[in-house]
Amino acid sequence: MLENILSLGFIQAFIELYGAEPAKNQLIIQKTRSEFEGDRTIVMFPFVKVAKRSPEQIAAEIGAKMKQSIDIVENFNVIKGFLNLSVSDHYWLNFFNQNHQNPQFGLKEQTTELPVVVEYSSPNTNKPLHLGHVRNNLLGYSVSEILKANGHKVVKVNLVNDRGIHICKSMLAWQKWGNGRSPENEDIKGDKLVGEMYVRFDKELKLQLAEMPVAGIDEDALLKKAPLMIEAQEMLQKWEAGDPETRLLWKTMNTWVYAGFDETYKRLGVDFDKIYYESQTYLLGKDLVKEGVESGVLFKKEDESVWCDLTADGLDEKLLLRADGTSVYMTQDLGTAELRANEYHPSKLIYVVGNEQNYHFDVLKLVLLKLQREWADAIEHLSYGMVELPQGKMKSREGTVVDADELMDEMVLTAKTMTEELGKSDNLSETEAARLYNQIGMGALKYFILKVDPKKTMMFNPQESVDFNGNTGPFIQYTHARINSLLRRSVEYGTVTTDNSLGKLLPKEKSLVLQLHNFPEILAEAGANRSPALIANYLYDLAKDFNQFYQEIPILKEEDATKLNFRLLLCTFTQQVLKSASALLGMEMPEKM
Repeated sequence: MLENILSLGFIQAFIELYGAEPAKNQLIIQKTRSEFEGDRTIVMFPFVKVAKRSPEQIAAEIGAKMKQSIDIVENFNVIKGFLNLSVSDHYWLNFFNQNHQNPQFGLKEQTTELPVVVEYSSPNTNKPLHLGHVRNNLLGYSVSEILKANGHKVVKVNLVNDRGIHICKSMLAWQKWGNGRSPENEDIKGDKLVGEMYVRFDKELKLQLAEMPVAGIDEDALLKKAPLMIEAQEMLQKWEAGDPETRLLWKTMNTWVYAGFDETYKRLGVDFDKIYYESQTYLLGKDLVKEGVESGVLFKKEDESVWCDLTADGLDEKLLLRADGTSVYMTQDLGTAELRANEYHPSKLIYVVGNEQNYHFDVLKLVLLKLQREWADAIEHLSYGMVELPQGKMKSREGTVVDADELMDEMVLTAKTMTEELGKSDNLSETEAARLYNQIGMGALKYFILKVDPKKTMMFNPQESVDFNGNTGPFIQYTHARINSLLRRSVEYGTVTTDNSLGKLLPKEKSLVLQLHNFPEILAEAGANRSPALIANYLYDLAKDFNQFYQEIPILKEEDATKLNFRLLLCTFTQQVLKSASALLGMEMPEKM
């Protein structure tokens, strides 16, 4: 790699000039900023003390020595304490020739035995998937694919929250107001039907609360006294006791929901290697809690509830088991974590969960460490920001969420409208056009969601995402289709492998080759930072550089055979990297647009 060559050359030059070896951890090589001449920049300030010279003098002396001793360093310039190095076209052409025919360029073969377990989605079976779940699923899937591309063995898992008081609310509402409704007799997705029942429960609960006397009673106490909440809690206790009637209703309604989820997952293009169910894991957590009480790590209060005291760790006391013996989310997460640790012996246990749960995962890791589970150090919370809408936050109980299926319908419809207006689906069959609208709509959605750094809260704007110009999925897809069209027209010219006899690269040719050279580094950085945004914005930069190259450099009209062949191969290489990188985001690249 280029950085290794320059790093070794710098160290050798430094030793020869100043008689001392520079500290490697202080050697910073970065891409030269666009306003300056050069390809790579080395920062000189850390070496002033050893060299006993000013940063500018060190840069000038090191630059001259590196130009003299490293054949790929063509020139250099000094801007204050920064040494800007220009790399010869010979190096870039060698890179091109060695890699342009490699369909796996930038992608690493699996190099690790211990897997990385990535949990994402984790829906509740009391409502359909919504916009927040869309970000979670797309982020979890993309991070998994990026880790695979970096050589990791990855296990994608989903933990379905299929039990608890929220599930009982939907069940109770169906018993009271469902009137025998089912997905079959109403032609409705099962997850949507159950979600309607959840909203109905909340509506009826509010009516109850409005009629209850509130004098001297705080909100939480009032909620516990509401007849509907008492019934829901009783249903939960029946479920945990294995009551046949309650279990049958639970199983029936969950089956409806799973069928609905599967449709949405398939359309989103996400999948899982294994699905866990809270109903099958929460008892494992209870065993861990019992072990903690017996060892003195956890303690019981007078009402028999079980807690972990984390005050010495800067947190508070955390409830792990309620007074009535029912478990909380933390209980099942303890059990599931141990189950996965024993099952996979993972190098990392990554949880893709919103930043509203930062405290939860801090506690999870701490409790497991206190229970002497050394593997708990492998737990990593991939915390991401919420998705907001112009009208504010979404609320499932009130039914003010953006339904994932409806969102995808809207994206495809918007893509269809804009594509037809621009004439990009002309001359396509009905089947081809329908597939194109889906590719564009879903590509727009995925790119818009994933181009934002996971840690940031984002504002979702469907109309803005389906734009054929700017930093959008359709712009990148159109670039891929443009290259395809060019290559189809180029068949009569033929292509052969070029060599270094090409000579000097034109600025736009070099810029595109440099951008392709960056892909492995960007991919490694995206894996280390768990950030699909780095891949997304790299795709935009690559597409932008290609379009500038396409606009300014003659390709099919080039009369020089060597230049023509090189440019066609450069187009092919770019197309391949666009496709490889976009696949990491789950985006499909259309052949025609």
